[in-house]
Amino acid sequence: MTGLLRKRRERKKTDFSKVRFLTVNEGLCVQCMHIGSYDSEPETVELMHKFAAENGYKPDLSEARLHHEIYLSDPRKCSPERLKTVIRHPIK
Repeated sequence: MTGLLRKRRERKKTDFSKVRFLTVNEGLCVQCMHIGSYDSEPETVELMHKFAAENGYKPDLSEARLHHEIYLSDPRKCSPERLKTVIRHPIK
């Protein structure tokens, strides 16, 4: 059995029973495309907050308004310095 075929069979055994699909009404946000290691994201977040403040906004993080990230790169297939992540923070 080839490695690819084995991987496909293993994927079919993955338990997705705890996956939930959500609809999120985000409202006003600031977002940025972060390129690089996940470890360097705090610097990008700091720049986002600075940008928001310079434009009269402030972070609006709460239980109802969450920070989230959209991972565009697969860390198994991409070097850390080339990872692409959309970082999004709610603001008011």
